[in-house]
Amino acid sequence: MILLSFDTEEFEVPREHGVEISLEEGMKVSVYGTNKILDVLKQNQVHATFFCTGNFAENAPEVIERIKREGHEIACHGVDHWIPRVDDVYRSKEIVERVSGVKTYGYRQPRMFPVSDEDIEKAGYVYNSSLNPAFIPGRYMHLNTPRTWFMRGKVMEIPASVTPCFRIPLFWLALHNFPERLYHWFVNRVLRHDGYFVTYFHPWEFYQLKEHPEYKIPLIIKNHSGNEMVNRLDRLVKMLKSRNQEFVTFSEFVKRRISK
Repeated sequence: MILLSFDTEEFEVPREHGVEISLEEGMKVSVYGTNKILDVLKQNQVHATFFCTGNFAENAPEVIERIKREGHEIACHGVDHWIPRVDDVYRSKEIVERVSGVKTYGYRQPRMFPVSDEDIEKAGYVYNSSLNPAFIPGRYMHLNTPRTWFMRGKVMEIPASVTPCFRIPLFWLALHNFPERLYHWFVNRVLRHDGYFVTYFHPWEFYQLKEHPEYKIPLIIKNHSGNEMVNRLDRLVKMLKSRNQEFVTFSEFVKRRISK
């Protein structure tokens, strides 16, 4: 099974590199990218899970409506991606459910940072996907955490997929920078070993970042962005479909695992 997901947030990456960007401009970038993603998924007739910030939901209700209309799952991803707050697990749920008109079952903390397990359960989430079980200097030090799904109380933890050996992360940055054949080989290696694959991307990756030097984004992030990333996502989905892999939402994955 393929658990494809997108952290649907306002674009604020330039801030990490000392460049101010308004919410309006950040939303323009992310709305463009989200629609590009939805086009690829629609063309390939697959479903995914969109982890949405409160900011994105309130400023792009028409995109939230399209996500819902085309059969994808809507989950929560905090409120303001740049300034997380302790009560975001509750506020995000209230905002996203109000805008979308659907109940949300899952949460992912911005930047895959730690989040209170107690608050996740209290807020009524069924699953939490806020763990990248890899070692990435300056970001993650998770070599001793489980690399596949596990239960924490009543909540299912669904980490992003990493390779069985050496825990090579296979999230968005890998598809930008690995040779595609190598990335596809790693994905199939995980599928053979774990029986499922979890990955995530962001809408702004599908925007022409190379045309905006004013954002001061490092090459490792903007490499193969824009239309190149649209094509890479399309080829990844087509490769997995050609191997008869089933695309499921995170909620569907939880239902199937708990019912066993």
